[in-house]
Amino acid sequence: MSAGLLIRRRHALGLFAALGLGSQRASGFGQAGAFSVRLLATGGKLPAPPRSSGAERWAYELVRRTSAPARLAPERVSADAPKLLEEPFALWAGSGDMPPLSRPELRGLEQFLKLGGLLVVDDLDPAGGGFGKAARRELARVLPASPPVRLDASHVLFKSYYIIDRPVGRVLGPSHLDAIVRGKSAQVLFLSHDLLGALARARGGVWSLEVEPGGARQRELAIRLAVNIAMYVLCSDYKDDQVHAPFLMRRRARRGP
Repeated sequence: MSAGLLIRRRHALGLFAALGLGSQRASGFGQAGAFSVRLLATGGKLPAPPRSSGAERWAYELVRRTSAPARLAPERVSADAPKLLEEPFALWAGSGDMPPLSRPELRGLEQFLKLGGLLVVDDLDPAGGGFGKAARRELARVLPASPPVRLDASHVLFKSYYIIDRPVGRVLGPSHLDAIVRGKSAQVLFLSHDLLGALARARGGVWSLEVEPGGARQRELAIRLAVNIAMYVLCSDYKDDQVHAPFLMRRRARRGP
């Protein structure tokens, strides 16, 4: 099976799981359609503790709040590894500047995005902004004809499960998201909010990092953003189908936060 067909198949299986449709059929595939927070390694570097625990929390909150399955153990995937093409989501998180990507890494990311994958860029040091700038620089080499644009507040990402007004993370950050949009899909999301920092949690059950300035409410909104991103990955364009809007709204009303 080609990598493109595999990614599309996983989107379709995720659709059954995320919306609770045909649950017996979906469970028969095991976790083939499960959301997986895959941490993208470039130059061999990954987010360090405590933020690395945020990936596991992301998956846990998705399972707890929705009908969607997720792998609770995050994976590491290299930008130049064939494994990158096996699933439709990757999280590229870091802080500070980084060296230019190698040619194999550039080719790997280009293939991933052209096959329909979604990449989230999470700057863990939004005050400095070095990682976000470096990621934009490198992604301009990957997709030179697709510059980032600002996502309108009406974009489906902000209503894929929760209705949210703006992105937040460990810090309040900008009130908007920039994205690389290809066709109808936002394929790269640029976050300047340290989303992993808001999700990071210690083994004892306490949150690892303070959220500023909004405290617990801001952390809740950051979790909702993470859930929305996951649902956007799982459901693809399905959530734009207005035939199913009442069904989705009833589910949200029943489940609450």
